[in-house]
Amino acid sequence: MDLSIIIVNYKTSQLTIDCLKTVYDQTNKIDFEVIVVDNDSKDNSRHLISTAFPQVRWLQMEYNSGFARANNYAIRECRGGVVLLLNSDTLNQNDSIGNCFNVFRTSQYVACGVQLLNPDGSPQISGNYFIKGGLNQLLPLPYIGNLVKWLGNSLQVSKPHIPQALQEVEVDWINGAFLMVKKNTINEAGLMDEDFFLYAEEAEWCARLKQVGKLCIYGQFNVIHLQGASADTTFQSTEKGYYNLYDKKGLQIILSNFVRIRKQFGVSWFFLHLLVYSFAIPVMLVLSFFENAFMFRNPFRDFRKARKFAENVVKLWQYVPAITANKPYFYKVL
Repeated sequence: MDLSIIIVNYKTSQLTIDCLKTVYDQTNKIDFEVIVVDNDSKDNSRHLISTAFPQVRWLQMEYNSGFARANNYAIRECRGGVVLLLNSDTLNQNDSIGNCFNVFRTSQYVACGVQLLNPDGSPQISGNYFIKGGLNQLLPLPYIGNLVKWLGNSLQVSKPHIPQALQEVEVDWINGAFLMVKKNTINEAGLMDEDFFLYAEEAEWCARLKQVGKLCIYGQFNVIHLQGASADTTFQSTEKGYYNLYDKKGLQIILSNFVRIRKQFGVSWFFLHLLVYSFAIPVMLVLSFFENAFMFRNPFRDFRKARKFAENVVKLWQYVPAITANKPYFYKVL
């Protein structure tokens, strides 16, 4: 078996079916298997997906275990020498999976990704670089994030990501929507960290994979990614992307990023981020008031959003003892 493709499904049967159609229609030059791990959807996902694609191997979780635990379950069961973690909200283009595999398997790299595209063909961030202390995690903060970005540009700090890869580019970590890894590398680096429920787990994993060897993005291969579609279904969120700080999905993003910072950069960096996030609450209240008043808008228009952000930061503080201790803990907010 050349390649094991793993897809995690949670109440996204139609997305998974659309994804699988592009996989089976185009990937015909390699010997591969597809494993779908269902995170206890409690719907008719198994019937719909297995009827459409009876060749799929089905693994059933008994609870909504999130991304890392579900993928680990499949990795333990897979037969391929290379493993591809593939989001259900992706669409294979021009046999990118097979072409990527054929280049990757004989390369120096231990893990790789492809250039992800929006449905309109515009590029998504697919490859990233580690920034000291994870300071790029401050960028989503209202007002403070703009200051951090301005300082970074003024000091000519390297950008934390590749806006678009057009060819082979070495990176520090890869977007988990399409993450291809050699099985012997997983045996050496270990499985994904099961403390994570969703978000940031691929960054933490790539940090350990990078200790084994190099990672890259093959920009010549493209896959469409309906960014956030599966997670939005999980959290019933209308907020797109990963800059969301204001609802339950935003809380999961914040929490997972803080867990990753603690694990990868240590407790001092963790508390620095915590203090900045806490300070961002009064900053948002004060500056949004004056900004809106200056623009002749209701000066209180952003206070509801600030309240939701404050609620998430307060909830984050409740996890501080567990995160500081850095002992096994399942950081799931659903």
